Amino acid sequence: MRRHLDLLTDAFMIRQLQPWHANLSKRQIKSPKVYVRDSGLLHELLGVSSDKGLLNHPKVGASWEGFVIEQILMTEPHDEAFFWATHQGAEIDLLLRRGDRLLGVECKRTDVPRMTPSIRTALVDLELERVAVIYPGVKRYSLTDRVETVPLLALAGGEQIFD
Repeated sequence: MRRHLDLLTDAFMIRQLQPWHANLSKRQIKSPKVYVRDSGLLHELLGVSSDKGLLNHPKVGASWEGFVIEQILMTEPHDEAFFWATHQGAEIDLLLRRGDRLLGVECKRTDVPRMTPSIRTALVDLELERVAVIYPGVKRYSLTDRVETVPLLALAGGEQIFD
């Protein structure tokens, strides 16, 4: 199976996002996350044929997450990309390393994103400089001094998530 995943990764059909390992006392996830890079292909494989069908599908959140991650990795400068998750349930969907900076990205398919225990945990445990919560809304605003909501449309407009 691993060989098949590697072949699909090499053909740019899927993305294997590797886990970030911090030196913590918490048990961390060590397996990569796998995303179908083309959301249209993913929807076809899931049998989704309409917007309504997608919004009612149990994988709508995973579809949103994969789409957002692809958009960010195409537009946001970074040296390396990872995800982070613990067996206790804390996670960050995407970690971007830029030199010695570590930046977090959460993908939320909600109209009003909020601070979550996972974001709080990641800020402290990983010593993240900042976290961006990407959502389908239209307004960019701060949740805390280090956490900001960013509309996905801002990426299409050429805005950078992090300065």
